[in-house]
Amino acid sequence: MSEHRRKPQQPQSGGRAAARRAAQQRPSRGAGRDVPTASPSGSYGQQPGHGSRADARRAVGRAPAGRGRGAIAAAGAGRPKRFINYPRGEKVGWKRFVPSWKLVSGTALGFFAIITAGAGIGIASVDTPDVNKTAKAQNNVFYWADGSQMVATGGSVNRQIVPIDKIPRSMQNAVIAAENESFESDKGVDPMGIARAVWNMAKGGSTQGGSTITQQYVKNQYLDSDQTLKRKVTELFISIKLGVSEEKNVILAGYLNTAYYGRDAYGIQAAARAYFGKDCNELTPSESAFLAAVLKGPNLYNPDGGIGAAATPELNTKRAQDRWAWVLNREVKVGRMQQAEREKYTTFPTFVESAQAAGMTGQIGYLVDTANLYLSKSKGIKAEDLAKGGYQIHTTFRKEKVDALVKAVENTRDGVLDEKKRPKTDTFVQFGAASVDVKTGALVALYGGPGIDKKHFNNNANTSGVQVGSTWKPFVLAAAMEYGTQNSKGKGISADSKYQANDLTVINNRSGEPLRDGSGRPFRQKNESPTAYGYVTLNEAMEKSINVPFAQLIFDVGHDKVKQVAEATGILPDSFDPNDNASFALGTSTPSAIRMANSYATFAASGVHHEQYSVTSVQKSGKELPNFGPPKGKRAMDDSIADNITKVLENVVQNGTGTKAKKLGRPAAGKTGTTDENMSAWFVGYTPELSTSVALFRSDPSAKKKQLISMEGVAGIPSLHGGDIPAEIWTKYMKEALDGVPKVKFPEAEDIGIVADAAGAPSPSPSPSPSPSPSPSPSNSPSPSPSPSPSPSRGGKPTCKPWTICNPDPSPSSSRSPSPSPSKSGGGRPGGATNGGSGGFPIGGSTGG
Repeated sequence: MSEHRRKPQQPQSGGRAAARRAAQQRPSRGAGRDVPTASPSGSYGQQPGHGSRADARRAVGRAPAGRGRGAIAAAGAGRPKRFINYPRGEKVGWKRFVPSWKLVSGTALGFFAIITAGAGIGIASVDTPDVNKTAKAQNNVFYWADGSQMVATGGSVNRQIVPIDKIPRSMQNAVIAAENESFESDKGVDPMGIARAVWNMAKGGSTQGGSTITQQYVKNQYLDSDQTLKRKVTELFISIKLGVSEEKNVILAGYLNTAYYGRDAYGIQAAARAYFGKDCNELTPSESAFLAAVLKGPNLYNPDGGIGAAATPELNTKRAQDRWAWVLNREVKVGRMQQAEREKYTTFPTFVESAQAAGMTGQIGYLVDTANLYLSKSKGIKAEDLAKGGYQIHTTFRKEKVDALVKAVENTRDGVLDEKKRPKTDTFVQFGAASVDVKTGALVALYGGPGIDKKHFNNNANTSGVQVGSTWKPFVLAAAMEYGTQNSKGKGISADSKYQANDLTVINNRSGEPLRDGSGRPFRQKNESPTAYGYVTLNEAMEKSINVPFAQLIFDVGHDKVKQVAEATGILPDSFDPNDNASFALGTSTPSAIRMANSYATFAASGVHHEQYSVTSVQKSGKELPNFGPPKGKRAMDDSIADNITKVLENVVQNGTGTKAKKLGRPAAGKTGTTDENMSAWFVGYTPELSTSVALFRSDPSAKKKQLISMEGVAGIPSLHGGDIPAEIWTKYMKEALDGVPKVKFPEAEDIGIVADAAGAPSPSPSPSPSPSPSPSPSNSPSPSPSPSPSPSRGGKPTCKPWTICNPDPSPSSSRSPSPSPSKSGGGRPGGATNGGSGGFPIGGSTGG
């Protein structure tokens, strides 16, 4: 074997010598062939020191196992060292990007040092809170639409500071157990507490708050500050500073003296007086547990109720009771109360009457609540922030119109109700009303009840759960005009289209098959009266508030289309009856009086909807807040549709169930509504200027469980309708509210839509309307046949086509007697409406107007 092919001797040691020897070797690529060096004049036997860097690198790469580090180090010995060795030059491949432990630990140590230094500077630069300068709640000032002051409300003086020795141990134990178990040992912040709160919240369980008592006390110092990052960091620094420099008793007393407890009470002393009429040092453990519970959020835990649909007195009381019991149990769990003592407190505490702020009398309390609700729901101003005060709130309410509405309600009420003479019927009668400017959506007046100063806390103008009855029918007709029916192939139909109107007519679903009642028989819709109307136009059906045509029409149009129309005019979907049955057309939904007035204003404004609003501008501590003013109008329906609805509703006032409104003496349109068993009665109407709704119902405001009571016999009227007391109140108010306003006619309604026959199929022209022939007496077995005076085109008797809704079969099953008798829940008296849904489950329905 030749010398140049002999395997080189392996170096015996690493280091620089090994690197040099490795660099001097001439690696071979194959038998008898050498790789030339980088030097153009180099020979096969090149001397050390004359090779290139590339040769060195290649040699290093071929260094024998176990000798690589020294070789690599030698290869990079000539390079300048970097301050941060990343990527790591001594490594190859992906390992170059794996940081060393020195780099990781050094970076962490440096970061920690920076944070520590920053925190130290921050903590040193902040001031600790002064309890005497904290929680200075201001008044909120409300103004009428003309700029004059309505009322100033708030609690700037309802706070008295008490030392820790005047705060009972039971209160201290309750709040520590409920809010911050580790208070006495933590350093102002509790990272584990925050993590625990997040974990428990994720599981959906009840939990202590993530903030410590120290942090909450610090937050109370910033009542007038925005929720900014700077504020949060400052709060954290102050909390840490207090945690290491202040005694726990001082912090606890500061928190309890500055916290807001509801009822305009800031601090434990004011809260004890507001809820229990005693000084705080007299609080029992049960009362202390309640006050600790209400600290979780007075708007939702004050049993008086708060702002928003979720803050009713009933819901708040339930939440407060649950939280009160939880606090007591929590005290036992964390060792701040013995189980034997806990067992003494089984009854929820009783409260003294809530003292109302000065000036919150009559309608003022309802106006303020309505404005606060608007600010909370529409503008995102929290109830807690409003409670702290400092706002100047300019409303849309017009004093002269509010006074006119109060006068109309109270004069009518005093004239028709006699609780002494008719105690079984005339007690607990409730009135609710609202009036909206047609052109802007401004809420100009409302009537919410006798007044919160008279212990009537529910705002009847914004109540829920009261069915609107036949005032819902215009939405069904508007949907038919806009979307047509399944038989008109989507083309809108005219109010001159005809539908069968006889009492107890079978209603068909969208497939043309009869609906079924609870017993499986074909469902028959009831009218207000057993009159055999025969076929009538939808205009006449609205005028007389006949149920049958609309019960069928809603299936022909589709429930979803009616909902779309109602929602576009301002009705909230959560007030819809969830059942897609026949009764949905007759008013089993429960929007408030405010929503109904605003919705009908859309018809008056030729189809342009303006969302109702009650606040025009707000200043906070003298600064104007953005994004206030009238909402922009949105097109809800074509103007021709809205104007045709107005034309139909004008006929209701002139010739139908709303004739009492004719006394207004100016163009007016409206609709009456009466629900099953006289549970409620409505009149909703409008002029080109104002839209007003009036609701009447019975409910005991002091009852724990709110439920409606039948109004049969109220005011001596056997069956009270929307065209009675509600229409009378509406007319009296509108006459005074529009006094001096020039009379203006509604826009002329153009002819629209297809005139359809009873089946909904297109017809070239409307047939003459049959003259209604009322029965001489409400016989128990009226014939379901058409009117005795049918149109000549029908030859005296309707011809039922496969898609018709008439019922000419004179068999016994079509008479009144054998038909399934509606249950009490589905229209027990004449005119009631049963469910009529495909499932056949009866619910409370609505009668005629």
